[in-house]
Amino acid sequence: MGRSRYNIIHPEQPHFVTLTVLHWIPVFTRPETVKILLESLKFLSKDGLKVYAYVILENHCHFVLQSKALDRDIARYKSYTAKQMIQYLSEHKIKQILEQLAFYKKAHKNDRAYQFWQEGVHPELIQGDEIMRQKVDYIHQNPVKRGYVDKAEYWRYSSARDYLGKSGLLEVCTQW
Repeated sequence: MGRSRYNIIHPEQPHFVTLTVLHWIPVFTRPETVKILLESLKFLSKDGLKVYAYVILENHCHFVLQSKALDRDIARYKSYTAKQMIQYLSEHKIKQILEQLAFYKKAHKNDRAYQFWQEGVHPELIQGDEIMRQKVDYIHQNPVKRGYVDKAEYWRYSSARDYLGKSGLLEVCTQW
């Protein structure tokens, strides 16, 4: 197996991961940008990615994910969504954010004009139901702790509703 930039030792097991927009720039403030993230997860789910929990906030997202090649799937996800986001920002002439993505781009990324995601995903291997429960609760409570909503299920871009037996925007696996 090749070297993974994501330090995922057991890619076939569930991991808690965080993806952050470069320099914490708030990009996911429009339904269209969140849709890019959700549609990409749906596509990868057809290819074997399991999504146990998620939350998307204005400048980062948390997931509990599992697949046979999680490091590869995360790389695919970040690459595809970055291209789609930059295309969206360009088409809608959102120059301020594009300028920031160019300004904060790492110097060694000289093959592109913009960098969308920060490097890495801070993967944490989930070992057992107790840790899984903690991570799922952390994910769902994130918008509550930030004061965006009073109850986790009120945050539209989260799997909290799924864990209450209601349907959310993305099908998730609530059985572990």
